[in-house]
Amino acid sequence: MNLDPRIMEKAEVLIEALPYIQRFNRKIIVVKYGGSAMVDEELKRHVIQDVVLLKLVGFKPIIVHGGGKEISRWVNKTGMEPRFVNGLRVTDDATMEIAEMVLNRVNKSLVQLVNELGVKAVGISGKDGMMLRCDKKCPGGQDIGFVGDIKEVNPKVIYDLLEKDFLPIICPIGFDNHYLSYNINADDAACAIARAVKAEKLAFLTDVEGLYRDFEDKNSLISEMEVKEAQEFVDGGTLGGGMLPKLQNCIDAIRDGVSRVHILDGRIPHCLLLEIFTNKGIGTAILNSKEEHYYHE
Repeated sequence: MNLDPRIMEKAEVLIEALPYIQRFNRKIIVVKYGGSAMVDEELKRHVIQDVVLLKLVGFKPIIVHGGGKEISRWVNKTGMEPRFVNGLRVTDDATMEIAEMVLNRVNKSLVQLVNELGVKAVGISGKDGMMLRCDKKCPGGQDIGFVGDIKEVNPKVIYDLLEKDFLPIICPIGFDNHYLSYNINADDAACAIARAVKAEKLAFLTDVEGLYRDFEDKNSLISEMEVKEAQEFVDGGTLGGGMLPKLQNCIDAIRDGVSRVHILDGRIPHCLLLEIFTNKGIGTAILNSKEEHYYHE
């Protein structure tokens, strides 16, 4: 019997995924969703398909999303100029109102996409269930308005949703001791939530391929690195742009109990599946110790 080779390839792909499905069955994975994958409609659909598949094969995914480009678009619409300090949005009363409106709008659009694929999603913010309590973040001592520095995470509402088989989709709006709303950096929110729920994995969808030993050399992509080496990268001062705080967030998450953090290029269709379910992977995985190496063999 002559079988189409493509059929056999599909079987091989499923068999390759089997040990990873077994390894992470019923484990929590937090996906920080942002960058180009939120803007391009086709990429957005691929990301949601990936997360739904993770849910259906036994993972417990949580989506934490940003919406910075959309917020800036609406700020411009109102005739204001978006301003940033050290990569953080200066958030006055009017900007905070826009940010909360836009993030909740983005949140419900993602809920709709997940629901359309037959999985029950619930969209919430960090204010729901008093999840993300903040202080004001003042970079370099500068007051930039309603920008939150997370001080406490109450994950009860997340656990309740997971227990009832819902997929939580969380937008990074928190509150302070006076219950005022605060805009939170989505990377910070994803890390804090991953630490609070002791997630097995935290995946960042970014606009870079991963971490390079030499950014100018595209052959120097690091597939896996231990947290000690990652800290050396941070301390070495060679990282630029938004990667430095992102990598420090990864390190902090692992030290607080997250088993593995992935930095992925969200511009690659189905990047989550390629990284999690294949031996080679496509991004950079940061882990705690040599004993935990089980990818890229």
